[in-house]
Amino acid sequence: METLRRFFKTLNVGMLWLWRLGLGPLLSVWPAGLGRYLVIVHTGRKSGLPRQTPVNYTLIDGEIYVTAGFGQTADWVRNTRANPQVEVWLPDGWWAGVMEDVTGQEGHAQTLRRVLIDSGFAALLFGGINPHNASDAEIARATADYRLLHICRTHARTGAGGPGAYAWVWPLLTFLLLVGRRRGKK
Repeated sequence: METLRRFFKTLNVGMLWLWRLGLGPLLSVWPAGLGRYLVIVHTGRKSGLPRQTPVNYTLIDGEIYVTAGFGQTADWVRNTRANPQVEVWLPDGWWAGVMEDVTGQEGHAQTLRRVLIDSGFAALLFGGINPHNASDAEIARATADYRLLHICRTHARTGAGGPGAYAWVWPLLTFLLLVGRRRGKK
């Protein structure tokens, strides 16, 4: 499990760069295979510094639900338990919100199944289950340590430091490529 954890931490670095470059929404173009992604911006419980974590999610009646495949030991879960105020980078916007653990509440099993379905390959990788056809008992066994979390959006965010903060790279890169191409033709 530690190898898998390291793999996802490395993968997350690349995903965060895609979000910063304004390409984060492209990560969710094939939910059935790759999953749906958002970024949770949370505060480190020890350091007090902002942290960003890409996670899979689902929307149910406009409400955001995420799960922690590493359960309560996931750093972002421990951080949001200490300070539930978060920001969320979604493919269609940037929001402030509050994280709430809804594990075990009414409808938990159905909501968790939806999150797993919208996690694409990650559900198979983490739990070894296909949430489309696994029984409720199989999902319960495979996800016994998972946490189901609800993010209640409080208001829209704008300004510096959010998703697409480095989107300015694309016009600059395009300009440099065009200038270089023109020089090469002379």
